[in-house]
Amino acid sequence: MKLLNIFFILLFLCKLSFSQDIEYAKSIVEKLASPELHGRGYTEKGDWLAAEYISGEYKKLGLTALDKSYYQKFNISINTFPNALFLKINNEVLMPAADYLIASSSPGIHGKFNLVTCNRKDLDTKEKLISLIEKAGTDFILIDNTEKPTTDPEAAKKIDDYINFLRYSPQVPSKGIVIYTKEKLTWENAIFVNVRPVVILNKDIDVNSVKSIEIKVDNKFCRKYTTQNVVGYLKGSLYPDSFLVVTAHYDHLGKMGKETYFPGANDNASGVAMLLSLAEHYSKNQPKYSMLFIALSAEEIGLLGAKKFTEDPLIELNRIRFLVNFDLAGTGEEGIRVVNGSVYKDQFDLLTRLNAKNNLLPKIDIRGAACISDHCMFYQKGVPCFYIYTQGGIKAYHDVYDKYETLPFTEFVDCCNLMIKFLNTMK
Repeated sequence: MKLLNIFFILLFLCKLSFSQDIEYAKSIVEKLASPELHGRGYTEKGDWLAAEYISGEYKKLGLTALDKSYYQKFNISINTFPNALFLKINNEVLMPAADYLIASSSPGIHGKFNLVTCNRKDLDTKEKLISLIEKAGTDFILIDNTEKPTTDPEAAKKIDDYINFLRYSPQVPSKGIVIYTKEKLTWENAIFVNVRPVVILNKDIDVNSVKSIEIKVDNKFCRKYTTQNVVGYLKGSLYPDSFLVVTAHYDHLGKMGKETYFPGANDNASGVAMLLSLAEHYSKNQPKYSMLFIALSAEEIGLLGAKKFTEDPLIELNRIRFLVNFDLAGTGEEGIRVVNGSVYKDQFDLLTRLNAKNNLLPKIDIRGAACISDHCMFYQKGVPCFYIYTQGGIKAYHDVYDKYETLPFTEFVDCCNLMIKFLNTMK
């Protein structure tokens, strides 16, 4: 009976530890994805608010700054939409991010315009393109991009090139372009301003009945906006001059207009939660190697935070034994995928052995080199590294539905425990 009681006590403590781990991670994602941080973009200082929160966690956990502060500042260019948006097609007012997106490179525009409609078949020759431009004049052009009339890849590419010509060329007199699509609305940031606004429209309408558009968009182009990486470290017990590095970008898309914000729970509040969860563990369990934790900014506009750190490093890059970058860490029903797994096969094999031994994740997929997240800047400088992301679960990405309330955290704790075992075993 006494042994049975001890068993249940240990089981309870195990569950309590699990609960504490996941609750800390959830609190981080909830905070970073909240409206008060404005989507962690560059309107209303969303990135600064996020950096302030992360540096506060560093301080609580006892991480040391490499310089006078946790911040490594740098400048970016960014196009933003800080004011109200309004869009009316015919007589129907549409909802931003639900019915349409303003392409992130759009300039500001106010007014009511006629719409000239066409489809892909109307853009399959240069002559048809010129005819459309002449017909539209300074009116808006609506392109029905829902049908793919040809299976010829070269012909399809030519049509896509003509659409991009309509979107971006200063030779086109049209005041704006509307792209009608059935595909999921997925936003992005831009570091330049286009010559005309572009609306991406996904709404159940009769395209041929559309005759007019009323639009109000205000943009603000910031040519020199200051943002920052957030960097802290813990000193190693045996090898203080060598580093294991954990990275995750904390920036997201920010706001499209005054009201619409993109929470970015999975992308990448979840990765920051993984970074801080590992920092919490090692703050209580001193690592053999020194550990550097870098929450990176400006990933969404070209890996610029990672580029800044690798071009102006706060430690010599050759002192990094290994780096692990986390992005999209909030699901895991289908396991994880390891970018650079085939490049650093010995480390990948170690990871899979540890996973099998401890029965943690359902699957670990291998992938080669791919410049799709912050690890790439380090890899190009010769730093051995993995980029790890979870698979399965919700499909929300770069939209308003990537929110804390629907993020499952399915394999978060198991992934975190696997990474602790992996980092502890590194030689």
